[in-house]
Amino acid sequence: MAEKPPVSPGETCTIEITGLGHSGEGVGRFQGFTVFVPYALPGERVDALISVVKKNYAQGRLKQILQTSPHRITPRCSIFESCGGCQLLHLDYDEQLRVKRQTVVDAITRIGKLSEVVVHPAIGAADPWFYRNKMQLPVGDVGGKTAIGCFAQGTHDIIDSDSCFIQQGSNNDIIRAVRDIVTELGILPYNERSGKGVIRHILGRVGTATGEVMVVLVTATAELPHRDLIIARLQERVAGLVSVIHNVNAKQTNVVLGNSTRTLWGKETITDKMGEFTFHISAESFFQVNTVQAAILYDTALEYAGLSGGETVVDAYCGTGTITLFLARKAALVYGIEESTAAIRDARRNSSDNGVKNVEFIVGDAAKVMPTLYKQGVRPHAIVVDPPRAGCEPRVLETFAAMAPQRIVYVSCNPASLARDLAFLDQNGYRAVEVQPVDMFPQTMHIECVVRVQRKHSQYNVQNESV
Repeated sequence: MAEKPPVSPGETCTIEITGLGHSGEGVGRFQGFTVFVPYALPGERVDALISVVKKNYAQGRLKQILQTSPHRITPRCSIFESCGGCQLLHLDYDEQLRVKRQTVVDAITRIGKLSEVVVHPAIGAADPWFYRNKMQLPVGDVGGKTAIGCFAQGTHDIIDSDSCFIQQGSNNDIIRAVRDIVTELGILPYNERSGKGVIRHILGRVGTATGEVMVVLVTATAELPHRDLIIARLQERVAGLVSVIHNVNAKQTNVVLGNSTRTLWGKETITDKMGEFTFHISAESFFQVNTVQAAILYDTALEYAGLSGGETVVDAYCGTGTITLFLARKAALVYGIEESTAAIRDARRNSSDNGVKNVEFIVGDAAKVMPTLYKQGVRPHAIVVDPPRAGCEPRVLETFAAMAPQRIVYVSCNPASLARDLAFLDQNGYRAVEVQPVDMFPQTMHIECVVRVQRKHSQYNVQNESV
């Protein structure tokens, strides 16, 4: 018979907080039983009012801080504790970086079961505020008024916001402008429960270096009411506006964008610069949300690829070709592989506009394309992979190992799936040597990493902090 948890709903417990969970909540133990306490920090002793009890853990509400962390600060955002957009506004930035590095270390050792992997200190942002070049927010009705903002954590309740401290200023201009415009014109927000209404999401994209701005209005209806008036008022209210896009998503789904996208006014894309390159960014393009930090990330990936100018490289999951172009600076030829036809179209345009000729972009599944390249005699020195949060499928990793590159450079936004994939590669002849965390997402728990992975017969030594 299983032991009864030592806590009950409604009970107040004193807990020592020893770590942070994946959503930024404090993690501690009461009589050996795990308790999650939102807004508590490591090193704090707190009283928590237990609200939920499960078989293996409990959740509690922070009632009182008995011993305060020296790293606790006052959040600059008034809606921090209700909005689910940020998790670490109450933690000083240096400590955020330390915590994020530790998250990577814990994943590699506990999930990947790997030791002797060097994990460098996280590279922080020079300015950890107002960095996001992409905004994607739901629109709804709250108390009879149009609300635009993030969902409260763990819910679909919209927390209305006039501005956000991690969004670039132009994106905040879009929030205020769209809310005012749809209210003035009487355009109803979408209700996800009933499926009725018009405006369901807004997207903003900003060229960090160029100042160009795109507004994307996602509706549940095929037509956008008062289209011309909306365009005119957006032009008045949003500086740098060069593009207004309409996307239709009539399905009752959590997916933001639908399949129908058209340009209502202006250009189909905005442009931004990263390093020496200029990129065209469409409404549906993948482009790192922190342009300045992304350049550091990609320079690190280029360094880890170990290129001298004569090598062939494969960039799997290449998206719109951002990493591909960085790699092309020091490679003889780079193959970029991506399933999205639209992304490859953007990638080809980006390479052409930047005068990069030593790249070849291929539409398709990397696990299918790469064996074909192998049969054609392609022998890459390095494979670079930047997969979705879920990581790589085993067959993709098997294909990497079969092509026997000297190095694999793995770029990841999810330490858990990264650790799992590194363990798989370790069993297939490849050893993770070093990890460079790069803080692409200040004030949140998210961390991006670049990993140098070597064939096990290759000799490479690195000096720094190992796990």
